Amino acid sequence: MRIRLTMALVATVLTGVFVAPATATAAPTGPQPIIGGSLVASAPWATAVFQNGSFACSGSIIAPRWVLTAAHCLRGSISVRVGSVYRSSGGTTATVSAIHTRHDLALLHLGTSISTTYVTLADTNPPVGASNDIYGWGRTCLTCEPSEQLKTATVRVTAISGEDADGGPVIRSTRGNGVSWQGDSGGPQLHNGRQVGVSFNGNGSTSQNYSSVIASRSWITEISGV
Repeated sequence: MRIRLTMALVATVLTGVFVAPATATAAPTGPQPIIGGSLVASAPWATAVFQNGSFACSGSIIAPRWVLTAAHCLRGSISVRVGSVYRSSGGTTATVSAIHTRHDLALLHLGTSISTTYVTLADTNPPVGASNDIYGWGRTCLTCEPSEQLKTATVRVTAISGEDADGGPVIRSTRGNGVSWQGDSGGPQLHNGRQVGVSFNGNGSTSQNYSSVIASRSWITEISGV
C-alpha cells in the first residue's frame, strides 16, 4: 500500500517526533526519550524502529507480523528489533514489507513472523485521572546520549481531546514520575496492561499527547486482524 505522509510529517520525521507548531519546544536534534521514570527489565512486546539502519522511534508488536508505531516515524528503509529491552542488541530483527497508516498511527507488516508475547490492545479509552504507563528509548535528558535500555514512566490522563498530526484524537496526560520526549514517538501508553495510545509528542517537561488506539481500533482490526 502506498505510504501516505503529510508535508508536516516529512518536515519533522528526521527528528523522530512531531511537535505541533502551537506547542513547539526547542530541542537538540536526534532521538531523546523518557525523562525521569525507570529502566525496564523485561518487555517482550517492545519494538525499536530503525530508519536506514539508525534508531528512530519506539513501537509495540501486536501480532506475529504486525508492529504498531507512529506514522511520522517512517522514512526510507524501515526495520525493527523486537523483544529486547536493549535497542541495539538481543531480540529478533526483521525488515518491513508493507506500511499502512491512519492519522498518526502506522501498522508495519513484517517480512518474517516473530514469536513473542504481544501487547494487548484496549477497547476503550482510559478515564480522565487514570495512572498510565509509557515506554520508550533515547536520551535521558536534553543533552544525554540515547539510552540503550528501554525506559518507562507513569503519567496521569488529563483529557481525551485534541488531534495528532493527521487529525486523529489524542490522549492528553501530565507528567507523573517521568515525561515523554523526542524518540519516544511511536511507543505505547498502557492502561491496566492494555495499550491505549501511541506516542505523538511530548514537551520533555510537563505533558505528552498519545494518538488514541481506540479511535482507530476497527481500522487496526481490518488491516492486521487483531
